[in-house]
Amino acid sequence: MTKTPRIIITPGEPAGVGPDVVLQIAQKNWNAELVVVCDPDLLQERTKLLKLPIQLTPLDFNPSPNPHQPGTLKIIPLKLKAPCKAGQLDPNNASYVIESLEIATDYCLQHKAHALVTGPVHKAVLNDAGIHFSGHTEFLAKRCNVKQSLMLFVVDTLKVALATTHIPLSEVPKKITTDHLLLQLRLLHRELQKRFSNPNPHILVCGLNPHAGESGYLGKEEIQIITPALNQLRNENINVTGPLPADTIFTEKHLKTADAIFAMYHDQALPVVKYLGFDHAVNVTLGLPIIRTSVDHGTALDLAGTGKANAGSLSASISLAISLA
Repeated sequence: MTKTPRIIITPGEPAGVGPDVVLQIAQKNWNAELVVVCDPDLLQERTKLLKLPIQLTPLDFNPSPNPHQPGTLKIIPLKLKAPCKAGQLDPNNASYVIESLEIATDYCLQHKAHALVTGPVHKAVLNDAGIHFSGHTEFLAKRCNVKQSLMLFVVDTLKVALATTHIPLSEVPKKITTDHLLLQLRLLHRELQKRFSNPNPHILVCGLNPHAGESGYLGKEEIQIITPALNQLRNENINVTGPLPADTIFTEKHLKTADAIFAMYHDQALPVVKYLGFDHAVNVTLGLPIIRTSVDHGTALDLAGTGKANAGSLSASISLAISLA
């Protein structure tokens, strides 16, 4: 662990609230050096709308980062491809968003930064521009050249991982195989030990079907796929319980014994996560050779430039990144 880590931030979609919340968190004290990959003109234009003064300083790489000073921000300048107005998407800037992610990720891979914190991107405009982008998790796994990654959400003491991420609901059952569950749950177990210093984490596993299949009357996946995977993990001394019904797994009875919950698909878990902590939940990518955290919200185009955006999730993401670093 380094005394003062360097945290590199990508604001994401330039027309969204990413630049706004970056400017908000820059007004605070941080026991880390904050560096943003962004167009400096974009930030200066947004400061006028938000009335938040900022002093931008190009990053002069120094192996010993200095703690952040309120009202300042280190920056790796990257020019927009087209003019940007708050709240108005432009596919011409899609490549700018991707390039900022590539630069920031490579800084971490080259050990020039200790963690990456990402702001919200707009997947539709990226795909409209001809860039296939299903999410940060998949992009970062490819950029870091890893075959397996895992999406974990952290809100207060609750940790929730996803067996599948950004795919249509109709595709989920095809992805839920015994081999896939074994790989992902082993990864979750290892990362809870490594990243969160938990030597013997207890993981609760959701069923796929309502009532965890109701003994096979509401689906066979629990009997044929999930239970055999969990039995194999128990033989490996991995502490798993399940499959449990998703409609009761988040109750106090279960949560008080759990270090993490493993859900089968995105919307099985995210409604609970966002209800509990929409303004301070954090998305963490496990399985990467770098530390990456992210906000749990979207681009909120209607709030961009208004001063009404909530920086709580970005603040929590930076705090967790510092802790993990």
